Amino acid sequence: MIFKIAWRNIWRSKLRSFTVMGSVIIGVWSLSFMLAFFAGFIEAYVSSAIENDLSHIQLHHPDFKKDKEVQYRLKDIEAIEKQVTSLDAVKAYTVRSLNNGMLATATGSRGVQIRGVLPEKEAAITNLDQKITTGVYFDATQKRNPILVSKRLAEKLNLSLKSKVVLTFQQANGALTSAAFKIIGLYQTGNAIFENLNVYIRQEDLSRLMGETAMIHELALLLNKKDAIEATQHYLSQHNDSTQVLVENYQQISPDVNLYESQMSVATYIMIVIIMLALIFGIINTMLMAVLERTRELGMLMAVGMNRSKVFLMIILETILLGVIAAPIGLVLGFLTNAYFGSYGIDLSSYSEGMEKFGLSDVVYTHMQTADYLLIMIAVAITAILGALYPAFKAIRLKPVEAIRKI
Repeated sequence: MIFKIAWRNIWRSKLRSFTVMGSVIIGVWSLSFMLAFFAGFIEAYVSSAIENDLSHIQLHHPDFKKDKEVQYRLKDIEAIEKQVTSLDAVKAYTVRSLNNGMLATATGSRGVQIRGVLPEKEAAITNLDQKITTGVYFDATQKRNPILVSKRLAEKLNLSLKSKVVLTFQQANGALTSAAFKIIGLYQTGNAIFENLNVYIRQEDLSRLMGETAMIHELALLLNKKDAIEATQHYLSQHNDSTQVLVENYQQISPDVNLYESQMSVATYIMIVIIMLALIFGIINTMLMAVLERTRELGMLMAVGMNRSKVFLMIILETILLGVIAAPIGLVLGFLTNAYFGSYGIDLSSYSEGMEKFGLSDVVYTHMQTADYLLIMIAVAITAILGALYPAFKAIRLKPVEAIRKI
């Protein structure tokens, strides 16, 4: 009975009902899009960091992370590689020799991190071969000492292809050495901080110049699924001496990436609360006007025997019904919008210069979990109930005799 009356009441004033439904539709659509955009933004940042630098898991000597000294290398690297290759979860891996040094040119010098890599394995982990914008990637036909520098660093130091640079760095015995390198390619990752700091040379060249072969400081793993990170990290930690091998996942390596991911759920709730607060005042305003316009009607209903609890329930039901009708429409619109931008992306290239400084992608693909859509539905239901409470209380406080006489 109450449900039937409430259903008929919402269509008696179509303009008012469509106003409430319109606000709910816009609120739900904008919320779902904002959550998907923010999730896509974070996902792009994390994926970029994993691909360009962090991988999913890295292994180092425990003291190397503290001091970056070349003597802190991974020992018995062959045994560690056997462990890695035996794991089905591992998609690809590589080993690197790392050294801090000075890159000098005719126009200036700059401190850099020298990354001695195995070309094929590095390409499988970071797709470095696909990020060469000018020149070529490493190959077997090249002579001694080829080097890859970033396009950004080349512009700052006025370098070009075939330019000669001198790298000065520490040898294994602690002495300093210098060597000339020839630029064969310029790379671009979209991360200004990384590009300004890192140069790539072949591992065999770095090991030769350091005076010791196979001097490995880092082993990086890329997994098939992020869900396997914890199990893989636990396995490698259990099968290696903790005093010689430190096994870390990308969140432990980079606190800022961990912060971004951990704050995602917090940001979700904040955005839901903000938009639902804006929506709740719209619902209160509209439903309160509906109660005031129907003062005589509500007075007559109470006068003929409808108790106050039923009047209260009727106002609540009217608001919930409006939300139940509007919320799915908003969710469908949000889903379609997110599906479109999830496939084609949102081009932010006009802001690329500023975004690259923080390692952010200039194309964002919206992404949203099914659970988030359910969370929005629950939030709308709660908002509708809360928004209807004050108008409903206003209705049941009416005195039937005075309400009937009201013009």
